[in-house]
Amino acid sequence: MKLSSSVFALLCLLCEIVSIALFLRGFFPVPVKSSFSDKNKVTDFPAEPQTGSGPNGSKAPVPLFKRVVIVLIDALREDFVFGSDGRRFMPYTRHVVERGSSHSFIAKARPPTVTMPRIKALTTGSIPGFIDVVMNLNSPALLEDNLIWQANSAGKRIIFYGDDTWVRLFPKLFMEHDGTTSFFVSDYTEVDNNVTRHLDGTLKRDDWDILILHYLGLDHIGHISGPHSSLIGPKLMEMDDVIKKIHASLISKESEGTLPNLLVLCGDHGMSETGSHGGSSEPEINTPLVLISPSFRRKAGFEEPGVLEQVDLTPTLALGLGLPISKNSVGHLIPAVFEELSLREQLRLLQINGHQLSRLLQDSNPTFHKEDGYEQFRMAEKSHGSWVKLYVDGNTSEVLSNMGKKVLKQYLEALKAMSSALSKQLGKYDMYSMIMGMTFILQVLFLLLLAMPEALSREAVVDVPLASSLLSLPFYLLCLFGSALHVLVCTSAGGPCYLCSLPWVLVFTVILLSSAFMCALFSMAVRRMPTSNKTPTKGSDWTLSELDALLLIGTVGHTLSLASSSFIEEEHQTWYFLLNTLCLAVFQDVCRKYFREQRHRDEEEDEGPLLPSSAKEGPSFSPAEELGMSPGSEKWLALATPLLTLTCCRLLRSLNQTGVQWAHLPDFGHWLNSGDHKAFLSVLASVSLVLIFLLVQRHCSLVSKIALALGLLGVYSYRAAVGNVLFPWQHSSRAVSKGTVEARFVYVFVLGILFTGVKDLLRSQVMSSAVDSGRLKSRGLWEVYSGVVLLVALLFRAHNLPTLACCLLIQTVMAQFIWKKLHYDAAQTTIMHYWFGQAFFYFQGNSNNIGTVDISVGFVGLESYVEAPAIFLTALSTYAGPLLWACHLLCFLSSQRDRAVMGLGHGSYCFALLRSIPAVFYVVLVTGLRYHLFIWSVFSPKLLYEAMHTLITTAVCLFFTFMDQERSARP
Repeated sequence: MKLSSSVFALLCLLCEIVSIALFLRGFFPVPVKSSFSDKNKVTDFPAEPQTGSGPNGSKAPVPLFKRVVIVLIDALREDFVFGSDGRRFMPYTRHVVERGSSHSFIAKARPPTVTMPRIKALTTGSIPGFIDVVMNLNSPALLEDNLIWQANSAGKRIIFYGDDTWVRLFPKLFMEHDGTTSFFVSDYTEVDNNVTRHLDGTLKRDDWDILILHYLGLDHIGHISGPHSSLIGPKLMEMDDVIKKIHASLISKESEGTLPNLLVLCGDHGMSETGSHGGSSEPEINTPLVLISPSFRRKAGFEEPGVLEQVDLTPTLALGLGLPISKNSVGHLIPAVFEELSLREQLRLLQINGHQLSRLLQDSNPTFHKEDGYEQFRMAEKSHGSWVKLYVDGNTSEVLSNMGKKVLKQYLEALKAMSSALSKQLGKYDMYSMIMGMTFILQVLFLLLLAMPEALSREAVVDVPLASSLLSLPFYLLCLFGSALHVLVCTSAGGPCYLCSLPWVLVFTVILLSSAFMCALFSMAVRRMPTSNKTPTKGSDWTLSELDALLLIGTVGHTLSLASSSFIEEEHQTWYFLLNTLCLAVFQDVCRKYFREQRHRDEEEDEGPLLPSSAKEGPSFSPAEELGMSPGSEKWLALATPLLTLTCCRLLRSLNQTGVQWAHLPDFGHWLNSGDHKAFLSVLASVSLVLIFLLVQRHCSLVSKIALALGLLGVYSYRAAVGNVLFPWQHSSRAVSKGTVEARFVYVFVLGILFTGVKDLLRSQVMSSAVDSGRLKSRGLWEVYSGVVLLVALLFRAHNLPTLACCLLIQTVMAQFIWKKLHYDAAQTTIMHYWFGQAFFYFQGNSNNIGTVDISVGFVGLESYVEAPAIFLTALSTYAGPLLWACHLLCFLSSQRDRAVMGLGHGSYCFALLRSIPAVFYVVLVTGLRYHLFIWSVFSPKLLYEAMHTLITTAVCLFFTFMDQERSARP
């Protein structure tokens, strides 16, 4: 079966996406939800040692608090309370912290530091899976044992106001609730006012036991303008007033002889230096935890807060309310909360917590008896029994007190050890699905590699022996073997298996496809084996040049270097190095080209250029003539192009500090975004927008030029409306707005330009003249490209507009003086575009950390959260660099009329191959390192980035294929 290179590449990428999805389904299994019958009950409390299981032996502990108010401030970093910002902007909270009736801690949140997994951690005490990053967009009901369900079952009346994620996680468990969407990050006022407006009335009432308030404004400000924004201070002061109002109300309701109340101030996660979250940097995982109650007695004065795990709050609140601890909780009690209790009560609470942890350890670890924490707990429990026996017998000596303190210490050490052991345990992997996904993706890569000579030939056609493979005996034997293997796995697998839950028809289809792939691979490999009497295949004229070798070795070498977690965290350094190497190699080619022409002008036809010159059949191209310059200046401009590219790249490296190790260091972007330099940022943004217009408008029609100019003016107006830049007549104290009208103004021109480009593409299909059709189609593609550029300019932050301008400048000069003049073939040009796209991905400020994803761009021009456009805009902004370079490659190859047919096929194939190599590598890597210490914080986020990048590349290749098929269909 013969397929064009573009269609072949697209089909391979589609199979690769299915394979990666299957692998991710096994690597990130959806957590098994327990039913209500699997939740802990009050009757499950263990008996106190030596007291038996009588009426008093296993009774529930007495509640310590009458009411609990939980104030959860989204993205509250620990330095916002305990640092200098806390002293300035949260004076009342700091006063309470220093007065002595509180306990303060730094609670460490586990990655992924996004809201929904953190709420799960706070209510269940367990560590959610990394796939909850994706599920965060649509939170399902939480059926796992949790604190909210336990409180509701015990008759506690719960009221909630704030992030509607809680309402979706705990439906029908709140006596009263009012949820607010958490995804519309452009709003940081109404989202909190909607919570506070209920506060006065609720605090006056006596018909509730637990009040939960989830404030979102601080997180939204971080997404909009970062942790050093001028909006942070007023928002913290607003939160301080809320704490003051709640604390005063709780104090006024305290009465003699009743249980005290508890006020909990905490954050679900922190905030990175860029204002985002999701990763594992210190500002993202360190959150404040302040427990305020009149029952606490501590020496007045500010002390350095202790450090604990965020999940430790769950068992502490559960036993503080007299509730069972959640079944899957891995946290341990906070000793300071219970230090005012009698020694017997403290030991009883520690025993309950230890019993719960030991049962969880037995269920999740077959070798639980070898864990040090388990043995320590058993020894502490025996010592506890001996102490209780002496205590019941009336022994009150100092020896008994010292013995009790020793048992207390043993319990604490055992709890910490068991909690640590449980926290380090990873989820159960679906190895069958992972291996099947890895097998499919390896087959796709081998298929791409075996098809390279045909895919990059002049005909750009690949002969896939699929039909003959389906009629071969090995195919039927492989199908039989695969079916037998599947039956064996289904009947013997002890863990969860996704494939075993699928219908047999679907599974058998997968087995057929895999068997056909294997037979096709074998047939192609046999066909590629060299024989003495074999004649060369027609059209197989592609050879590996010097630059091809450099580009391929660089790509593969970079991929192999990322087996280390440090290389993944600092991957941008590798791409910067490779880009510099590419510029130097191109500079060497330019020198050879021009000086060789000067010395051997008459012999050039005999010697030929250093690089493949498949464009020599067409008319000669002179960039100097097109730009209206003298022919002599063309040489110097070509020589200056690699140097100009190197200069731009070096400047862009200083604009956004990315990675992990040095991400906290200040960069030029921080300097630009500070309030003192807003005027300079305004000038820089204006110059960048003017340069963008000059570089893009050259290929557009008059209507598109006007629309582009007005659209870029709207981009500046939008940035001025939201307070990033200034108009000349505007004062810096102007109130910040959402900029909805200005953004929609730009959207109108984006749609207009895209409509004009698509119209030209459609008109080109009905034109009789091939020359006119090609010219109109080329203009239509450039107009579509200019529409994408305008949309990216709207989404980019003001300080990133120079990144977009430099991207377009490098594309222009490289196209005019390098790719066209030196006659680079489509494969070389594609690999260069891929390298530049990867480098500009990091020039934007992106990294392999989830925390650098700027979700605020998903709400530009929207007045409420709409899921589809929000996801689309966020993905477009994140992968703007690779997408812009891929779109430019399509426009560039289509404009080369003598090489357009094979060029698009070659480009599509190269994109598929360049994506398959790292995808296969990371799938194999994370399988081998699935028990690595940094698998969740480093390798898993990178795997998600690779999967998303593969999906983006598939969409690009789909457009390549569409344009390639249109050209091929023309006579």
